[in-house]
Amino acid sequence: MVAAPASLDTLCINSIRMLAVDAVNKSNSGHPGLPMGCAPMGYALWDKVMNHNPKNPQWFNRDRFVLSAGHGCMLLYALLHLTGYESVTMDDIKRFRQWGSKTPGHPETFETPGVEVTTGPLGAGISNAVGLAVAESHLAAKFNKPGFELINHYTYVLMGDGCNQEGVSSEAASLAGHLKLGKLIVLYDDNRITIDGRTDVSFTEDVLKRYEAYGWHVQHVVDGDTDVAAITKAIKAAKAVSDKPSIIKVTTTIGYGSPNKSDTAGIHGAPLGAEEAQLTRKQLNWHYGPFEIPDEAYDHFRQAVDRGTKLEAEWNQSLANYRSKFPSEAVLFERMLRGELPEGWDKDLPTYTAEESGLATRKHSQICLGALGPNLPELIGGSADLTHSNYTDIKGEIGSFQADSREKRYLHFGVREHAMAAIMNGIAYHNSGLIPYGGTFLVFADYMRGSMRLSALSMLGVIYVLTHDSIGVGEDGPTHQPVETIPSLRAMPGMLVFRPGDGNETSGAYKMAIQNRNRPSSICLSRQGMANQANSSIDKVALGGYILEDCTGTPDLILIGTGTELDLCTQAAKQLAADGKKVRVVSMPCVELFDEQSEAYKTEVFPKAVRKRIVVEAAESFGWHRFIGLDGDSVTMSRFGASAPGGTCLKEFGFTVENVVAKSKALLEQ
Repeated sequence: MVAAPASLDTLCINSIRMLAVDAVNKSNSGHPGLPMGCAPMGYALWDKVMNHNPKNPQWFNRDRFVLSAGHGCMLLYALLHLTGYESVTMDDIKRFRQWGSKTPGHPETFETPGVEVTTGPLGAGISNAVGLAVAESHLAAKFNKPGFELINHYTYVLMGDGCNQEGVSSEAASLAGHLKLGKLIVLYDDNRITIDGRTDVSFTEDVLKRYEAYGWHVQHVVDGDTDVAAITKAIKAAKAVSDKPSIIKVTTTIGYGSPNKSDTAGIHGAPLGAEEAQLTRKQLNWHYGPFEIPDEAYDHFRQAVDRGTKLEAEWNQSLANYRSKFPSEAVLFERMLRGELPEGWDKDLPTYTAEESGLATRKHSQICLGALGPNLPELIGGSADLTHSNYTDIKGEIGSFQADSREKRYLHFGVREHAMAAIMNGIAYHNSGLIPYGGTFLVFADYMRGSMRLSALSMLGVIYVLTHDSIGVGEDGPTHQPVETIPSLRAMPGMLVFRPGDGNETSGAYKMAIQNRNRPSSICLSRQGMANQANSSIDKVALGGYILEDCTGTPDLILIGTGTELDLCTQAAKQLAADGKKVRVVSMPCVELFDEQSEAYKTEVFPKAVRKRIVVEAAESFGWHRFIGLDGDSVTMSRFGASAPGGTCLKEFGFTVENVVAKSKALLEQ
C-alpha cells in the first residue's frame, strides 16, 4: 500500500474524530473520548495494514477487527462508513444510538454488517478474539497445503484499561500465550483514564510485563496521538512474529483535540457539547461543519474498496486452484463455509430401550460426542479442566489442539470457565462452520454467564455441556449443587436449556443443539445414573415436552418431570394408577422448544380442564408456575443443598417416589 502524505493522514484521522464528536453530540449520548484518542490507531490499521473488502463484509479470508472496548463504537462506525461499507451510511451515523439504527450504542453483529463481534462487556471482546485466532489456526492446519495458504488472516483487537482489568481477559490471554497464537495482534489504548478518573486510583501494574509473562510479544508506541508511522511499523513488526501473540501498548490522550476535556474522565462517556465541539474544530484546524467530510478524505479512505475487491478476487482464484488440486478437501471446506451439516451426521446417535441399563446422562453425552465426532469434522471443543468428570472427550480422537498440533479439535481450556465460553463465542463468530462445545459443572455457569448471555444475544450456536446438574452431586455440598442455575438459564432469552431424562433424550438434545446454529444450547447432565424410559425418543425432544406415559380418558393429575426426576414421575404414576388414579406423565426436556409449539399441541399435552399438576425437578421452582398454575404443586428446591451422599441428599429433600405419591394424593384430595 502506498503511504499517504502526512497532511492527508491528519485529514483522515480528524475525519474519524469529528464524526465521533458530531454523532455523540447529536444523540446526546455516547463515548467520544476513545475514538478521538484512538483515531490514529484505527486509521493505521484499516488503511495501511488490514486486509478487508468493504463490498463484501463476509469475505472469508478477511482480517478480523474486534473493538473490545465496545463503548468506543463510533470509531468502528466511522471506519466502516469512511472505507466504503454500505452498511453504515452518513444517515446511520446521524442516527447513532437511535431506535432501529445500524449504529447502536455498542457494536452488534446482528445489526451491522462489518461488525465481527458483539462487544460492550469489557474483556469479552479480546477473549472472543482468542477464539477467532483459534479458529483461523485450526482451519489453516486442517486445509492449507504446500503452496496453498487458503486460510491466512489475522485477528486485530483494540482494547483499553477496562478490558485489561476484567479477569476474563487475563484467562484468555494466558491461554493464547500458551497456544502461541501468532496471528492475534492487540492494540492496547493506554490512555490512563477510566470512569472513576485516572487509572492510578486502582491500576498501577505493568501491563506489558504481565503479557510478556503470558508468552506474548510486547511493544510500546509512545506517541499514539500523531505518530501513524510508528503505529504502522509496530503492527508490521508484530505480524513478523509468528510464534507469539502480540500486544502493542499505544499511549494516547483520551479525547485528543478537545482543549478543555481531553485527558479527563469527563470525556470518556459524555458528549462534548456544542461549545466544546466548536473549540475542538478550532484546535484540530477542522474547517468543516457537523457531519461534513472533505472529498480528499473520502477519496483516500475509499481506496479500500478497490484493494479489497482485488484481494478477494485473488483469493477466489486461489480457492478455484485449490478446488482442482484438492477436490475432497475443497468440498468439505466449502460445505462448512455454507453452514451446511453433512448428510447422515446424526445417523450414529444412540437409541435405547427401557430394558437397557441406565447411565448418568453425562455418560450418555460422552457416547453422543463419540458418535458425532467422526461424522461432524466441524465439531470442536473441550473442557475447563474437567474432561474426566464432564466426559467431553471424543472417542477415538488422539491428542489435543496445541501450538504444534493445531489440526486437532480437542481444546484444553484449563480452569478458565469464563474464557472458555468467550473463546467458544469467538470460534462461532468466525463463521467458518465450526461447531464449538465446552464442558464444566453446571454450577460454574455462573462464571460464564456474561459470555453465555452474549451467545444468546448474538445468536451463536455454541453448545454448553453442563454436568453435575443437581443435589445428586452429593458430598461436594451446596457450593457445587446448582439448585437455582437451571431456572436462571431458562430465563435467558434465546438460550435453549435441555435437561434430558434418559439416553434417548440426551441424543435428542445433541441433535437439536447441533441443528440450532443460530442459538446456543445448555445441555444439563446428571452425575448419577437414571433409567431409560419406554416411550422416550430422540425425535420427541424437538417438541420440548411430550406425553411420556398416559392413562385412559381425561387425567386426574399430570406429573411433569425432567432429568433424573423423570423416572420418579413414571414410578409414582404406576403406584397411583394401582390406586385407581388416572395419571399422565409429561417429560419436559426443553421448555423453550415446548413454548414454540402450536397452541393446539400445548393444549393436547396440558388440557385446560386438568388443573391438578405437579412438577418434579431437583431445582428451584421458578418458571414452573405457568405450567402448574395456582392449583398445582411441586417437588422442587427452596433452599441450598447439603453435603452428604447424593442419594441421601435426594431422599432428605423429598426426591423419592414415596414423596411424589404423597404430594399427588394430597393434591387430588383437595
